[in-house]
Amino acid sequence: MLHIIGIGISEFDSLPIGSVEVLKNSDFVFLERFTGFISDDFMMKIHNILNDSKESQLNSGIDIKFVKRWYIEDGREILEKASSNNVSILAYGDPLVATTYNELMVRAKKLSIDVKVIHSSSGLISLIGETGLQPYKFGKMVTLMNDPMSSITVYNTIYDNLSLGLHTLILTEYNNDDGIDNFTSSSNPFYLSPKKVFDLLLEREAEIKLANLSTKTFAIVASKIGSDDSQILSGNIDTLSRLEYEGGPNSVIIPGSLHFIEEDSVRNLTKLLDPPNGNSSRISKLANRMLDKYIPNAKIALANLINLLSSTGEGLPKEYESVIENAENYLNDAQTFYNQGKLELAILSIGYAEGLIDSLRFQKNMNPW
Repeated sequence: MLHIIGIGISEFDSLPIGSVEVLKNSDFVFLERFTGFISDDFMMKIHNILNDSKESQLNSGIDIKFVKRWYIEDGREILEKASSNNVSILAYGDPLVATTYNELMVRAKKLSIDVKVIHSSSGLISLIGETGLQPYKFGKMVTLMNDPMSSITVYNTIYDNLSLGLHTLILTEYNNDDGIDNFTSSSNPFYLSPKKVFDLLLEREAEIKLANLSTKTFAIVASKIGSDDSQILSGNIDTLSRLEYEGGPNSVIIPGSLHFIEEDSVRNLTKLLDPPNGNSSRISKLANRMLDKYIPNAKIALANLINLLSSTGEGLPKEYESVIENAENYLNDAQTFYNQGKLELAILSIGYAEGLIDSLRFQKNMNPW
């Protein structure tokens, strides 16, 4: 049988009580550090609990193996052992947040291996809750790596979320793939600094120029959530970039539209360095840029067309009045929808107006544009 056990975010203090009995009855215990850092102190406590239990029963220790990411992702040895033994895997946070464990669970089911997941606190939900932001106001979550290329996807995700008024949770790179062969091994993990996050995002802004991110963009930095020295800082990017960050894990939130209750929560639940402010109103939407260009141009073209058709001095020919009237109506609709924020309907209306203008343009062989 395979047990996938979430440690939670506070190490031994957040380990589910029921998981201890499961571990005591395991033949093999695997513990990994790639989904989140786990201290040597926690490892030693688990080792002592398991082996004290086993010594009182069989005078032999439980095999505890600390493994890298590839070992879990490969999974063959784990599944082979689980087919005839009780195998447990300890993972940071809630294990099924990581797609690696979803896949391992599916593979075990296909091999008719019984699987039980013991859930614990999730670092993702915990940090969102501690910021005071409302979970249903978050859009797509994304991870930023030290590689600058990964920041393109992150930037585009921020833009998409801001377009909908949603917050963006950015998880930052954490790497502890330095080889752990026994429970006494120490580890020096790499945590991507929030400063680097801001530098990369501003670099992409200089190139793409959609989200209007700047040094005055309001952001939230959550570090070491669940630990005794956790902190949540909020302020403008230039203020947050001047701070020193040691260790991690670190996460960055770029808020979209802030509800007044969220603003009050941020003021009271975070270390506020600058007044809270949403960022959605600052973005440059493609639809807005299109309409800012198309509506004025269509109005000028329609006026030019009326002048051209009326150039004989006898006024607008009667046979064109209904076409001109419909074009004017569509233009008015486009402006109204634009003012209401109904951008799709505004684009549709301006398209109809331009179509009517062009129909007379081609029929009369005159260019009002």
